[in-house]
Amino acid sequence: MKKLIVSLFLVSLGIILVNKDEEIIIPNEAIRFRVIANSNNVSDQALKMNIKEEVEKEVYELINGANNVENVRSILKDNLDVIEDIVDDYNVPYNINYGNNYFPLKSYKGVMYPAGNYESLVITLGEGVGNNFWCVLFPPLCLLENSSEDISDIEYQSYIKKLIGEF
Repeated sequence: MKKLIVSLFLVSLGIILVNKDEEIIIPNEAIRFRVIANSNNVSDQALKMNIKEEVEKEVYELINGANNVENVRSILKDNLDVIEDIVDDYNVPYNINYGNNYFPLKSYKGVMYPAGNYESLVITLGEGVGNNFWCVLFPPLCLLENSSEDISDIEYQSYIKKLIGEF
């Protein structure tokens, strides 16, 4: 019985240590992206995702080639009107804010991030009481997560660590 308990303990410890290596730490100078739905009804959630996909695509085209957070900040600030034009096409009330915005407690790739104000681009649709989408815009972790490429977890983890190390 003791051997079984010790074995289970060692296996559990091994799993914890292996998962610890797979954590993705969002750098302090990251820029987050968040779209908050008007409500949780199906149409509001679908609208949130449509707007998120279109804005995300445009933002990545804009920041492609930017090699540091200062460049990305400048590009985002200079192109808020482009983002507004995208959301305007959906004919819904909204608010766009780029700056330090409040985020509740969040979990990302095995790491818990405390609630607080983070540099971010936040689009709030209507009343903004629905579930939200969020990711890390810079370094461009959103883009990698939404890639249609078939990438293994090991390749993903290695690429993320390399990407974060560059920024």
